[in-house]
Amino acid sequence: MPALARPDPSGPLWRAAQVFRLLSYVYAAGFQVVSNGEFERPMLGWLLFAVLSAWTLACGVAYLHGFGRRTGWVLGELVVVCVLILSTELVASDQWIADNQSWPTTLWATNATISAAILLGPAYGMAAGVTMMAVYAFLKGFSGEIASLDLARNATMVIELAVGLAVGMAAQTARRAHAELERAIRLSASVAERERLARQVHDGVIQVLALVAKRGREIGGETTELADLASGQERALRRLVSAEGLDPEPQEGHGERVDIRTTVALRAGDRVVVSVPATAVLLDAAVAAELDAAVGNALDNVAAHAGPDATAYVLVEDLGDEVTVSIRDDGVGIAPGRLDEAVSEGRIGISKSIVGRLQALSGTATLTSEADGGTEWELTVPRA
Repeated sequence: MPALARPDPSGPLWRAAQVFRLLSYVYAAGFQVVSNGEFERPMLGWLLFAVLSAWTLACGVAYLHGFGRRTGWVLGELVVVCVLILSTELVASDQWIADNQSWPTTLWATNATISAAILLGPAYGMAAGVTMMAVYAFLKGFSGEIASLDLARNATMVIELAVGLAVGMAAQTARRAHAELERAIRLSASVAERERLARQVHDGVIQVLALVAKRGREIGGETTELADLASGQERALRRLVSAEGLDPEPQEGHGERVDIRTTVALRAGDRVVVSVPATAVLLDAAVAAELDAAVGNALDNVAAHAGPDATAYVLVEDLGDEVTVSIRDDGVGIAPGRLDEAVSEGRIGISKSIVGRLQALSGTATLTSEADGGTEWELTVPRA
């Protein structure tokens, strides 16, 4: 979709800013009427006010219709504002400048700060305010008084900074909220499509596999092996289509990120129960791959050593700064001293494949086990 066709999440802020522009223009017009008779060059004052009026109209139209919401236009507005502030020296005496604000009025000039803050964020909004106030201070310098730098008597600088910060943060919040809403809509559509495909698979492939498994066992003989294969594939497909909708989409501002729920959920089986959070658990792709490999090693150990009837329970937890995956089984456990004996025999599956992997990720791998009491691994990696 073209950029200009996309809805602008900061649109309400732009519209509100133009209402402020209109009100500040009315104030500037009243100030012009009151002050023009005091100028040394009143005709030039009216000419410059005509420029101010035309620019106010142009900005209002440009920002409302959207074609002015770009860096070049905002910089142009800041330049025009600064030039009009400095033009006060052309129409008024030094004494008038020392006793008054600039003829465009600082209220009207604040529009440049607001525009920069909405488009570029709080830092640029405050920078625009500082730039404008520096020009204002330079104008005051012509009269020998840098009054604008006395914050105790003139808080204009503080106000400009506050406006730039507040409006910029509001614009950033609006854009982030809009991005989250779009992501939620995409996720909702993805889940709906997944459910549709799941229904199709269930009505077609799964039922055929179930029928093959049933008929194969009824026939017996060599078809029993075919029935067992069909039954296994049926269970695998049922696990796949019943899994929660996951969104492994890379996140802006980072490298490629992976939802660890996706890979861990695929390890579910007849004797492997997986529980994951409802929301995405994102990790750097390389970290996610190593963590998943460590989980696979732990599950392999359960299958090899916990006993034929043991069941493994895998739990994924998002702790904010850390992500933890726990693998617990109800098998025979590990007898005291068995791990040290395995290391002395040169069997390094636990020390290298699990503990070593987690240490390489600046994480931890904690094993808890006792004879006839099952085994539990707790694998933790930092989010950063």
